[in-house]
Amino acid sequence: MRILENELKNKTINYAELLKYGFIQKNGIYLYKTKIYDEQFEINVTVKDNQITSKLFDLINEDEYILVDIQDSTGKFVGKVREEYENELKNIVEKCTTPNIFKSEQAKEVIKYVKDKYNDDLEFLWKRFPENAVWRNKTNNKWYAALLIIPERKLELESDKIVDIIDLRYSKDIIKEIIDNKKIFAGYHMNKNSWITIKLDNSVKTETIFELIDNSYKLSLD
Repeated sequence: MRILENELKNKTINYAELLKYGFIQKNGIYLYKTKIYDEQFEINVTVKDNQITSKLFDLINEDEYILVDIQDSTGKFVGKVREEYENELKNIVEKCTTPNIFKSEQAKEVIKYVKDKYNDDLEFLWKRFPENAVWRNKTNNKWYAALLIIPERKLELESDKIVDIIDLRYSKDIIKEIIDNKKIFAGYHMNKNSWITIKLDNSVKTETIFELIDNSYKLSLD
């Protein structure tokens, strides 16, 4: 049996998507079966208590095929079976989970606000930087906000504390009036003449951030 623990790091299982994928729910447990390798093997996946486990069965010998979980097992045959098995598991994780990168309560409130008001989901565009995500305006594909995780020192603060931050567009003519380098900073990794950065640690009221998100969205329409 394989426990998909590392695969679920910073991810949340989407149970509605499990059902769309083909899982069957029984007494709070989600079950899925599919055949691979010319239907010689069957994958059994179980989702229970926010954990995903899987087994691969050899249908000819009517037994669990444990060689796919033994990394020292080599050879063309086991390699091909393992490849098909892992591709299916990877596809399940990709299609049936959502990222759970940003941990602060304020970040979660912001994510919910954007979803409720604009029906936009975070886009994780960079494999090399899985903790960076953006929201784009659907009308023109322009970014209007970005969420990132950084140490406070990158905001020129004397601290290595890791924080969630949000980058937002702001009017060039008045941007200097809002930046205080304590709560609101020049845009991190953005054009500092037209973006600001806010730590999502409740140093700025959530309602104020919502207003700044709306302002940024309007600016992205230009």
